[in-house]
This record gives sequence, structure tokens and C-alpha cells, in this order.
Amino acid sequence: MGTRRLRGFAGILFFLIFSAQAENLRVGSKRFTESYILGEIVARQAGDAVHRPGLGNTGILLAALRAGAIDLYPEYTGTIAKEILGLGGDPGLEELNRALAPLGLGAAVPLGFGNSYALAVRPGLEGLRRLSDLARHPELKLGLSHEFLGRADGWPALKAAYALPFATPAGLDHGLAYEALAAGKVDVIDVYSTDAKIERYGLRALEDDRRFFPRYDAVLLYRLDAPRRFPTQFEALKRLEGRISERSMIRMNAAAELQGRTFSQAAELFFSRPEKLSDEKRKFAEALFGPDFWRLTGEHLLLVFVSLAASVAAGVPLGILAQRVKALAPLVLGAAAIIQTVPSLALLAFLIAALGTIGTLPALIALFLYALLPIVRNTHAGLAQVAPGLVQAAVALGLRRRQILLRVELPLALPTLLAGVKTSAVINVGTATIAAFIGAGGYGERIASGLALNDTALLLAGAVPAAALALLVQGIFDLCERMSSPMARSRP
Repeated sequence: MGTRRLRGFAGILFFLIFSAQAENLRVGSKRFTESYILGEIVARQAGDAVHRPGLGNTGILLAALRAGAIDLYPEYTGTIAKEILGLGGDPGLEELNRALAPLGLGAAVPLGFGNSYALAVRPGLEGLRRLSDLARHPELKLGLSHEFLGRADGWPALKAAYALPFATPAGLDHGLAYEALAAGKVDVIDVYSTDAKIERYGLRALEDDRRFFPRYDAVLLYRLDAPRRFPTQFEALKRLEGRISERSMIRMNAAAELQGRTFSQAAELFFSRPEKLSDEKRKFAEALFGPDFWRLTGEHLLLVFVSLAASVAAGVPLGILAQRVKALAPLVLGAAAIIQTVPSLALLAFLIAALGTIGTLPALIALFLYALLPIVRNTHAGLAQVAPGLVQAAVALGLRRRQILLRVELPLALPTLLAGVKTSAVINVGTATIAAFIGAGGYGERIASGLALNDTALLLAGAVPAAALALLVQGIFDLCERMSSPMARSRP
């Protein structure tokens, strides 16, 4: 009866999550400062819109767009041409739209500025003015972002075009590359031309003397059915055309990266003329108890406990099956163990491709799968530890097999079973932070933003509450284990 209730509870929660969501325009953004800010601007300009920030690189955003998980996101014409469509030359918006139409996509609303890729070198490196100059300096150390290393208009093609003598380096997060360069760990990094830190660190962007990079004008990439579904919002978005200059974009990037403002506060610079922002960095307490604290806490708790409830509902019967049918034990336990070894980001990427969506659903499924092993294994182990004599005594008393399981075996195995549930819950609290990278929210949203900004206070504002929640969950389960022990139950 208990298992049936758990299954029903999990089913109700899943239904509430996925069937009661209102239909709003969904705006995505990539995981770098400018995209976060543009996502905020677009969502605010549209009115009834939901911003799903920091979803990852171009591939993930494109998959989400084509699957209908988002309706549009800010993109750049060069990226559309080279990375998405594989076009040569430097096509204009009309040519891009002809090529995008068979994909069910369109590009519109040029925002007014361009943000080109470039390679930049640290101060003090003389004789480096153009990209072709790099060929004479094979001793330089490169620090290139993961996406740039894999893009069609990125490192492999650039290396070939300029005959550069460098081996492909390990990937470096874009938000950390500037600090690595300033510390002398690397000499050359890939940058965006509107990065605020170029001027702050006195870097020199190398001239693209062979015109390798196309134009990267900022536009909105959208599903062709979105204007029909959201006519009012798209009319509002058309008013953004040509209104964001390169200088104003750099200023908004600087507000986030150099002045410790949130992405929403940085986006506010576009809509209003607030007083000059302070250069003082964001304080930890301010970041920790920011206005998003309770929203992120609710999202994190939802991810952890809905997935945990589903794992208990499935894991306990699987553990019972493995203990009852000895031949199935290696198969059941082995399958759960194999799932546990799959890297979390790899599992999320697989689920996005399999489900055709991003956000809460693939995150919950991934957490459900990760939580299975401790529950299945401990259920199996707890039942195996029940003394055969007690089972035989129950049989002698005339109890049926189901009654023996529910009244004798499971109560005796409960401490071990609860230990497995506790382990799964604590694992899920930590693993749920990864879910923010696919738009599922939670404390990981702050961690992703902190990485993009290299903001230690914001990173800790996501990591500390996640760690505190893990300790709280462990304490609650420790108390439940003590109360479920035979000695505790025998007290008057």
C-alpha cells in the first residue's frame, strides 16, 4: 500500500508540473554575459515572456528551438551562417532566412550592433598586431573557450586559414579566460568584440587580416510559428530594431562583469537612465539573499524531492524484485550501477536529444535515474539481512507472502532502506545544480551565472545554500533512521 501511495504522489506531482504551465513566449539565452543580458532585454520588451537563461552553447539552443522548448533567442548572423547553416561567404539576412525556412526557423529584428569573434593577446607582447603574426610565435600559450574550439567558424578552420603552428589546447571557460591571461597563465584568448574586459585588462585584439570571420550582427532567431502564436509580443519586439549600439552593449556587459550587477540590473540600463553604478563588487550576503533566493530554493526543492519520490516508488519494488528473484539481482543492480557512472552533463545531453526538450522534464528524469542505485541496493541488502528464522516464524503463524513482506521484512529492513534514500537525497541536492545548465533553475542558476561572470560571491551564493540543504537533508534522514531503529520502536 505504501509503494502504491508513493507512485500516486509522484504521478500527481509530475502532472502538476507539466500540465499546469501557462503558455508564454519562451526566450532562451546562451551561457555568456551578453546573451544573458540580451535575453533579459528581449523578455522584458515582449511583456508576457519567460526567460530561460544560460542554456548552454549554440547546439543546445538550436535543439531547444527546433523542438519547441523555446520560441526564440538572441543570435548572431555569422553564427547562423557558419555554425547552423554551413554557408560560405558573408550572407545577408534575406539569404539567411531562405536557408532557415526549411528548418522552420527565421531571423529578424537586427538589434543594431555586431559582436565579432577575435583573438586577443595580453599587454607586453610586442610585434603582434594581426592574426597572421601568430604564425611566427609557436611558443605562445592559448586559452580558448570550449565552444570556439568546436565551432565551424572557430579554432579548427581559423588554424587552417592562417596556417597556425599551435596544437589544439584544452578548453577554458570564457568567463575565466581573462583572469588566466591577466595572471600570465595563457597568452592568447578568444574574445567577443563587445567584451567589457578587453579594455579593463588592456588587451590587444588582433586584426583579422585575411577576413576569416564573417559579420556577427545581433538578431533574434525564432520559430516560424512564434509570430502567429504571439502576435502582440512580436510587435513589441520589432521596436528593438536598431536600438542597441555597440557602446551601450559594452556598457551593459561592464555593469555585469565589472560592477557586480545582476543581468537583470544590467539590462535595466537599456530601459532607463539610472545613476552611475558603483564599481564596488557584489557582496556575498547581498548575492545570497537576493530577490531570487526563494524562487531558486523552491525550484531546487522541487527537482530534488519530486525525483526522489519517483526513485523511491521505482527503486523499492526493484530492490524487492532483485532480492526475491536471485537470477535477476545482477541485472537489476548492474543496470542501476551503470546509470550512476554516466557523467551528468552527458546524460542531460542524451535526454535533451531523446525528449526533444530542455528544462524541468529531462532534469527530473536524470535525477530520478541517478537516485535509483542507492535505493535499489539498500532495499536488496536490507531484505537479505532479515533472519530466515523470523520469516519461517511468520509462515508458521499463517501469514501470507505479501503480509510477511509488509509486516516483517520491510519494517526490519527499514533502517538500511532509509540509509539508501538518504544517500540518494544528498546526491540529488548536489547533482540538481547541473540542471540549471538546461534551464531547469535551482541554485545551479547562480553557479552558472557566477562562472560566466567569474564572480566568486555569486558562485558561493549558489554553492553554499546547496551545501546547507544537503546537510539539512542528511540531518533529517539521520533523525528518521534513529526513530526507525528497533530500539527506538521498542521504547514505550
